Amino acid sequence: MNIYVCIKQVPDTETKIKLNADQSWIDTSSVKWIMSPYDEFAVEEALRLKEQNAGSTVTVVSAGPGRVVDTIRTALAMGCDHGLHVDLPETADCTLAGKALSGVLKQQENVDIIFCGKEAIDDGASQVSQLLAQYLQMPCVSVVLKAEYSANSVVCHREVEGGAIEKIESPLPAVIAAQKGLNEPRYASLPNIMKAKRKEVKAFTLSDVGVSESDQKIKFKNFQLPPPKSAGKVLEGELESQAKELVKLLHEEAKVV
Repeated sequence: MNIYVCIKQVPDTETKIKLNADQSWIDTSSVKWIMSPYDEFAVEEALRLKEQNAGSTVTVVSAGPGRVVDTIRTALAMGCDHGLHVDLPETADCTLAGKALSGVLKQQENVDIIFCGKEAIDDGASQVSQLLAQYLQMPCVSVVLKAEYSANSVVCHREVEGGAIEKIESPLPAVIAAQKGLNEPRYASLPNIMKAKRKEVKAFTLSDVGVSESDQKIKFKNFQLPPPKSAGKVLEGELESQAKELVKLLHEEAKVV
């Protein structure tokens, strides 16, 4: 099988986010970058499917600035075979990203299945997997918790509102968007980390994949950080008076009772 997995590089959740001078984007100079956690489940699922089908290959694809290659190599160190990188502006929206990814995938031979994370943890848009499927004219199943594969189809288990599980059978090729719980992502071994440094990551420009910056539909401006949280209050005195004061504060200030 020719298995593909699309990943996104995002800021680490522990990174302290700052804005650039004109508040049009975040200041990327001191950000620690990681693979979006949902994409880790996608990579792991791709590797498990490869292990079940002798002779299969897994190719990891990502679109973004040059630093994205580091995250592609993380996936290669986990066990992926090949890397493809489309150079994309820092501020690209989901439409531009989806078109860029679909453009490079259209140039690949015999794409049997594509894995993605259900969403990226930076913008949380949950759009790229569906857009990718639309541009490639493939079926798409998102929020997948379990997948059962056969030669020409896949049965996906996905959680719907209320905790119910629905099953969807889709023909292949298809786009599968992974949810937390699909699997347990593996750690990269030291030998694989060293091998990943030598693996080729093929580079593409926007023009190479038939896309231009004019395909972007949304532009961002005037970013604002959340307001600082006010300091908490410590109540003192007898328990009875503290209880009365707490009820008063909840009613008059917090307005929750």
